[in-house]
Amino acid sequence: MSDPDPTDAPHPTDRAAAHEAVVTQRRLPVVDAARGLCLAAMAAYHTLWDLGFLRLTPENYALTGGGRAAAHAIAGSFLLLVGVGVVLMNGAGIHWRATLQRLLRIGTGALLVTAGTYLAFPETYVFFGILHCIAVSSLMALAFLRWPAWMLAPAGLAVIAAPFVVAHPLLDAPALAFLGLGQAVPRTNDFVPLFPWFGPVLLGMALAKLGLPILAASRAGSWQPRGWPGRAAAFAGRHSLIVYLIHQPVLLALLSGLAALTGPHPRAGWPEFRRDYVAICTRTGGSAEACRIAARCTAEALRAEGLWSRGERSFTTPERLRAQRLSGDCYAAAEGSAPPP
Repeated sequence: MSDPDPTDAPHPTDRAAAHEAVVTQRRLPVVDAARGLCLAAMAAYHTLWDLGFLRLTPENYALTGGGRAAAHAIAGSFLLLVGVGVVLMNGAGIHWRATLQRLLRIGTGALLVTAGTYLAFPETYVFFGILHCIAVSSLMALAFLRWPAWMLAPAGLAVIAAPFVVAHPLLDAPALAFLGLGQAVPRTNDFVPLFPWFGPVLLGMALAKLGLPILAASRAGSWQPRGWPGRAAAFAGRHSLIVYLIHQPVLLALLSGLAALTGPHPRAGWPEFRRDYVAICTRTGGSAEACRIAARCTAEALRAEGLWSRGERSFTTPERLRAQRLSGDCYAAAEGSAPPP
């Protein structure tokens, strides 16, 4: 094997030219496809949330520890790509027309989300979700556009760490809730505050400044989707805003139709009921083991009596008294079967 010809290696000026070519292009299919994959992950998460919300699963798995971790990973990936996109769109200088048009589209989408969720879920409507965060973060990111990667990366990490260091009850005021620096978590279906979520945007900018020259000289930089999966991912990534806005209403409508046909899952709400039952039972003096046995027994008894699907809030007075009697009988039986402390 002959030694590689040193002239085959990309010259620094060639890399700079390739970088400039990528920035001038402002759109890379590989970045679009990555954004499309994030959209697919978000749609999967929202499907999981909808299934739980419509009581088609025993519990809302999207709200468990694993579900929340997945939601954070998806949001972080989106915002990382926002930072990459800011650098890719603007390079070293701000392209104001394209930037303002993009901000107008995203801001309008954010307002539509707020209006739609206020109508559907007035008590937990979205006042600062992922689109709100993207719009504000994209504007803030312009101030950091000339920063080098070695400054952007620690700044991003500092923003991520800020809620754990700065959190203060004075910042729980409704007008300041979007910052994410208070101690209380607002009641909302989607909350993506600037701190810590502006951090991934800055990290994405650092990644772009380091990676775009490498990407420009690689096969990935010139990749064009051929098969339908790549085409679909790139298409969704190019039209990510409209896909984001329509996918959840479509999913919710389809799954609501399914719920109307099948009814709720037979064990919908069991895990939450049993957790709440045990918490209340132990707080009022019951032993942990007896409370766990009684929780399971009570849930099964309510189902056998036809009371489970009704829900406690819709009980009549006689039904409430019957449910309380069933719970008392279950705990009395559980105390006799539970091992002594």
